[in-house]
Amino acid sequence: MTATMIFDLITGIFTIIGVFFTVVAAIGLIRLPDIYSRTHAASKSATLGVMFVLFAAVLHVYVDERVFDARLLLGLFFVLLTAPVGGHLISRAAHAKGVPLWEKSLQDALKEDKDKGIE
Repeated sequence: MTATMIFDLITGIFTIIGVFFTVVAAIGLIRLPDIYSRTHAASKSATLGVMFVLFAAVLHVYVDERVFDARLLLGLFFVLLTAPVGGHLISRAAHAKGVPLWEKSLQDALKEDKDKGIE
């Protein structure tokens, strides 16, 4: 096996892992009961899925064209920072608007913190 074939295999594995996490996020968005669970699924799994796919793209471009593409790494870094923050802000906004939790939820930590005066 040549080095290029090994890198192609690694790129394929990273892509498959990324697609798996993205599909899990999509299933979570469809199947989970409330907005809080859905934003958790979208922000965690989709972020991880996109990061794996972008890293596979970085590796593929570097091996095939011998060019280090900083734009892909910047995209990876941008997704890493913005997706979880966006999910958190959507959940906080929903809680502030009074969107109810799923009836089988066990704890509302944000409400408990507000009752204690912690924000």
